Amino acid sequence: MNPSEVPVDFDDLLLSFDWVSGATPFQNTAYISRLTGKIHWQSDLCDVEEDLPEDIEDGSIYVAVPHKNDLDLGRELVFRFVSERLPGAFDDVCRIFSKRGAYSRFKELLQRKGQLESWHKYEANATEEAIREWCADNGIRLEQGGGSLVP
Repeated sequence: MNPSEVPVDFDDLLLSFDWVSGATPFQNTAYISRLTGKIHWQSDLCDVEEDLPEDIEDGSIYVAVPHKNDLDLGRELVFRFVSERLPGAFDDVCRIFSKRGAYSRFKELLQRKGQLESWHKYEANATEEAIREWCADNGIRLEQGGGSLVP
């Protein structure tokens, strides 16, 4: 079977993307087999029951699932959202992100301004779009799982 014909379930890919993005870069990793569509997981933080295949570094067979920062879905996304939806709060958000614990303080600000739900939808849309574009760029054919990220 041609590797581009092997489907990867969108929901499984999203779970692995969240796994990779849930830690600092390179602490959690996931790889998609271009031959089977199977996703292999690894962590420096906890034991994962699966051993990675010996040829995991072969880019013709496996592709690493990106971290959210690789797709500009971290701070960059926050600042895009603020520029578009809350331009008057831009300086406040810059101050928030100059210190540790920024995301919780950012979400508190959004809650006060009635924009938390809007942020979650914006983030979900951007994530879905970026993952789909990344898959297209890497020759990964998505099989729709449970549906879109956006309600």
